[in-house]
Amino acid sequence: MLKVATTQEMQQIDRDTIERYGIPGTVLMERAGLAVARKINELFFKKSEDPQQISGTTQRKKVIVLCGGGNNGGDGFVTARILHNQGIDVEVYLAAKPEDLKGDAKINYNAAKKFGIKIFPVQRFLTYPLSLTPYSCLIVDALLGTGLNKNVRPPLSDLIIKTNRLSGPVISIDIPSGISSDTGQIMGHAIKAEATVTFGLPKRGHYLYPGAEYAGKLFVEDIGFPGKLMESARIKVSLPQKKDMMTLLPQRPRYSHKGTYGHVLIVAGSRGKTGAALMAAKACLRTGAGLVTIGVPDSLVSSLQSRVTEEMILPLPDRNNGTLSYKAADTILGFLRKRAQVLAIGPGLSADEEISKLVCMLVTESKVPIVIDADGLNAITGRTGILKKCQVPVILTPHAGEMASLLRQGLGVRGEGSEKELKAQIEEDRINIAISFSKQTKTYLVLKGGPTVIASPDGEAVINPTGNPGMATAGTGDVLTGMISSLLAQKLSPHDAAILGVYMHGLAGDVVSEKKGVHSLIASDIITAIPRAFGLVRECAI
Repeated sequence: MLKVATTQEMQQIDRDTIERYGIPGTVLMERAGLAVARKINELFFKKSEDPQQISGTTQRKKVIVLCGGGNNGGDGFVTARILHNQGIDVEVYLAAKPEDLKGDAKINYNAAKKFGIKIFPVQRFLTYPLSLTPYSCLIVDALLGTGLNKNVRPPLSDLIIKTNRLSGPVISIDIPSGISSDTGQIMGHAIKAEATVTFGLPKRGHYLYPGAEYAGKLFVEDIGFPGKLMESARIKVSLPQKKDMMTLLPQRPRYSHKGTYGHVLIVAGSRGKTGAALMAAKACLRTGAGLVTIGVPDSLVSSLQSRVTEEMILPLPDRNNGTLSYKAADTILGFLRKRAQVLAIGPGLSADEEISKLVCMLVTESKVPIVIDADGLNAITGRTGILKKCQVPVILTPHAGEMASLLRQGLGVRGEGSEKELKAQIEEDRINIAISFSKQTKTYLVLKGGPTVIASPDGEAVINPTGNPGMATAGTGDVLTGMISSLLAQKLSPHDAAILGVYMHGLAGDVVSEKKGVHSLIASDIITAIPRAFGLVRECAI
């Protein structure tokens, strides 16, 4: 998997490359500028087209480079010099005093001057009319880079505001100025780029929103960092690639039968919510489980029986109101001992005190791995320490709202503030919060959202790259529960089952969105697209 770095981790790689491996910073900066110039030519000045074209329209070539006073600005000076040397009209606007420049940035500022590049103070950029020039231009954002840790202030914030108002395309170096490279949050104001070129490894802020939206299309360029540093075990966050998922796909040997691929018991459904149980079960089968049984309240069996085909049904004691009784625990645990290898709890279960007692009993007494979602999560909210008593691996699949409830009720993690405030905190720092929760509760956490983050008790986390806004619709979480449970039953580890399940779930959603768009996608569409998602991953082996 591709490692995803924090600012501190990337700075350490940079220092180690210079100090331990003897590659000068000027060499790295030169390679960075070359990579950006190459990508600019590829994206905006395609040689196969009219040489006067930019971003698809017939215009004279012009590039404006906005440079800050640090190494990001140094990368901008190199980019400007290379483009200037190619005959492109380049202007640089410097947001620092030339005498304050240091090190590699100072060296490349002087080189740009000697090459005859026009370098102006940013005040000139700010006082130009919005049209800036009589013809369209590309703006290169080399103002701030990845080291930003406080809100942007004038004049840099003024530069950002003006840049975003211009009509020409913007390409950012490393990360759009004003975006936190660790959290993806906007630090007051931020450049909205059409594309971003980063170096060595992508940063967390490239994939976390709103940073992912502001970065545009992301390009990760190799500028010579040693592979050993890039693959360091100290970097705990990764991004799965399709080829990685291919290696996780469960094998289907010819000499096998339905028992080979596991039996999942899905305890789900209540009056008015049987669809959730059914979608989880169908997704479970489509993902390859050999057998699936739905455990539902006894009073709902007749209505559900006519809607199932391959699935089996386990009638469970209820309270004559379409919800499960605590007495169902013995039946469920007995079934698990004799027949099933995985337990999924939650979709459409309903929430009350008796359901909570039932779920807590199952969590503490189950001898098979458990996936908990939806009302299963509601059932354990406030039950401090219950997860630590579990004897088997547990995968939790909350969205941000459910996660806030878990944190606020103190499931081994201190959560302060209202649920609304906690939800906002989660969205601002979802990777670190997911890792912390997973480590402290010893569970595998699938924190759903944009993007979904999968965290493990060992402190590792994965950012899922698949999925789309069309999947923000009722039932998609139930489908995910079925998919992850299916992969667990096929003997994948909880870590791998969570990663592959989330990836395939998002990929199936992407397949559907290409045909039906993001407005018309519904959860059952994802189930029908699971076979195509498997096919796309298998193609990596061809």
